[in-house]
Amino acid sequence: MDPDAVDSLLSGGSDDDDPVADDARVPHGSSDDRQVLDFSANTNPRYPEAVPRIYETALPTAREYPADDYSAFRVPAGEYVGCEPESVIPTAGGLAAIRLAMGTVVHSGESVLVPAPSFSEYAREVRLQGGEPEFVPHDELLDADPADHAMVAVCNPNNPTGEAYDPARLREYADRCRRAETVLLVDEAFLDFTDHPSLAGAEGVIVARSLTKMFGLPGLRAGFAVATGQLRERLAAARLTWSLSEPAAAVGAYCMRQTEFVAETRQRIARERPRMAARLGDRFDVFESDAPFLLCDAGSSEAVDAAIAEARDHDIAIRDARTFRGLDSHFRVAVRMPAENDRLLAALGI
Repeated sequence: MDPDAVDSLLSGGSDDDDPVADDARVPHGSSDDRQVLDFSANTNPRYPEAVPRIYETALPTAREYPADDYSAFRVPAGEYVGCEPESVIPTAGGLAAIRLAMGTVVHSGESVLVPAPSFSEYAREVRLQGGEPEFVPHDELLDADPADHAMVAVCNPNNPTGEAYDPARLREYADRCRRAETVLLVDEAFLDFTDHPSLAGAEGVIVARSLTKMFGLPGLRAGFAVATGQLRERLAAARLTWSLSEPAAAVGAYCMRQTEFVAETRQRIARERPRMAARLGDRFDVFESDAPFLLCDAGSSEAVDAAIAEARDHDIAIRDARTFRGLDSHFRVAVRMPAENDRLLAALGI
């Protein structure tokens, strides 16, 4: 190796054209203050009843390396999304699945179609691979030509706006991407709050799933990717060895079999979301949503500051959505338990 290159590596390298040095971390919701009622993160305020027992039972296995085939996790994961267990690639959360997909498919100099406003990590992950995100309005994405792009990223339902894509149109677009030899990455982090079918197992598609949202366990870091054929082989080969801890795998496998918990959560969200939207609509413009959150347009940046301050005065955190591309007068709130939702509405004077 050239001596100058060695010196550059030892000194931390040059920031010139370095996607890691140039790309800042993405802001997210959630508060680490246990005294704050957190409406900024879109996670279920409940988790399945036996989670602590399952975790405690599995904890002693953490003294050994996990079995790297993760068959006890892949089987319920396949059942949960409706695909073959062999298509499941375990990851430490949905974002790890997204990074695995990007790192496997996107190469330096290639472009990726990215929805906006949407989950900001897509663009960052593209840049970290040396690629270039090409932004498309999220509600026009399925009309965009996938040809000449390495990948198209879709968030379904979209975060932060909340709308789910029409299943038939999305599947048609997946077929269009396959014909164009462009990989479709579908982030289904919030899809299990809907009755829409997963695209898991579709040819040419990589699905990213998270157990964070539905099962209220963001700190567990459990999720998976789904792909078939050569895509699956590449993901499986690139996956980090021991990519999921044994306790996380055990809890995840248990959670994905809790059909009554999922059904009850969907029913609660279906009741509370329109009630909150109607009340919030007395003061703000509220977006229609299929997800466990609501995006609100306060009318101005100053009005967002006021809403955030009002909530904070009552020990409540809401999500400043001005960090999303193209949003300059918006905030987002999760849909939580009824009494908690009433506390937020009261704090905002609604």
